[in-house]
Amino acid sequence: MKTNSISRRGFLVTAAASAVSAGCVTRVNTAAVVPGKISPNEKLNIAAIGIGGMGSGNLKSCQAENIVALCDVDDVYAAKTFETYPHAKRYKDYRKMFDAEGKNIDAVIVATPDHTHAVIAMTAIRLGKHVYCQKPLAHNLHEVRQLTEAAREYKVQTQMGNQGHSSDEIRKLKEWIADGAIGHVHEVHAWSDRPVGGDPWSTFPMMKRPTDTPPVPDTLDWDLWIGPAKYRPYNPIYHPLQWRGWWDFGTGALGDMGCHILDPSFWALDLGAPTCVEATTTHWEKEVSDETIPRASIVRYQFPARGKMPPVNLTWYDGRLKPPFPRDFDPRQRLNADGALLVGEKGSIVHGSHGAGNLLLLPKTLRQQYKQPAKTIPRIEGGHEEDWIRACKDGRPASSNFEYGGALTEMILLGVLAMRVKDRPLLWDGAAMRFTNDEQANSLINPPYREGWTL
Repeated sequence: MKTNSISRRGFLVTAAASAVSAGCVTRVNTAAVVPGKISPNEKLNIAAIGIGGMGSGNLKSCQAENIVALCDVDDVYAAKTFETYPHAKRYKDYRKMFDAEGKNIDAVIVATPDHTHAVIAMTAIRLGKHVYCQKPLAHNLHEVRQLTEAAREYKVQTQMGNQGHSSDEIRKLKEWIADGAIGHVHEVHAWSDRPVGGDPWSTFPMMKRPTDTPPVPDTLDWDLWIGPAKYRPYNPIYHPLQWRGWWDFGTGALGDMGCHILDPSFWALDLGAPTCVEATTTHWEKEVSDETIPRASIVRYQFPARGKMPPVNLTWYDGRLKPPFPRDFDPRQRLNADGALLVGEKGSIVHGSHGAGNLLLLPKTLRQQYKQPAKTIPRIEGGHEEDWIRACKDGRPASSNFEYGGALTEMILLGVLAMRVKDRPLLWDGAAMRFTNDEQANSLINPPYREGWTL
């Protein structure tokens, strides 16, 4: 990230003194000066970066606010979103957007590929902007820890885009666990059919780096798309959709879906950082395994006791691998393509993806006898983006703010890293942020950026 021309001190002074002139906005922007002190009746001035995919969906939930600036490196991929918000200023380079529009922006949505989440979100945070960042929060462990600490230092309101964390079901699951519905939980299994199932994975070949170098489309700024990653020639195999399968840009099925599927267990069981993680995968050829995610993998985590909660063994399966069929599960039923199983002393809980949907207590006799506990956890009004907007205005943290979302992402990225040094256990010291038994793994915690980019 090249140095931004606006100093934080200069920006704050300017923001406090300047009126917003874009579109129909008439109020003075004070959000960056005193986060969480905007009247609920006032509108946020929101910018979005990476608007061709999930960013477009995030914006739809923010339409009641002022969408003042939009940024995307690909004019064609983002064209429909640009057309949807004709009054918003348009940019390709987020740095130029902040230079030109910084005083007009309260909050920023970041929905670019994983490898550019951190550099963009960090720029926004240091300018005093509230940030909504898609999951996973960042591409490597160092980035996640730095973003978490920066959000705390600059006192901005944040939200990671694992929208299921704002659901009623995930709160119900946490209340069940606290109520002892299935007793102490010692074991968790979670799975996803990706990367084999589901677009854009279904046609993605686990492959070596392509050698052909077709011309870059005139509408795409390829250098900006690459960002802090090591430079490579353009190829349509990377953008706009299949970047998730390449280590340099994505975090695979676990990074993609783990933030949804593992979120309920992570929260309900207060898992925190594991002490050990190991992975086995279908990779066998080095030229492929150094470039792209495996067709399928199994990742095993070990979590220590937490207060009165006992140690937990958590196993992740992807590529259509699944755990053993749950005991007391009706053999006529089938496990969903994505979901999790929490195994307790008195029974089990099965749920789907995105916020513990389709909660089911097992066995049937337990389900029939169980008396639902009181709702002790406040429910979220509106959706995940609306919860972030509310946090920006009243100062109460959003449901998956970076304190929580960062810890969840760190746990998930430990498993992603383990896939790259597979077939051996990695002992993790979360406080020191290093592996105590593997220097190769330590080298992947904070890989170098391309020249000209820094966090």
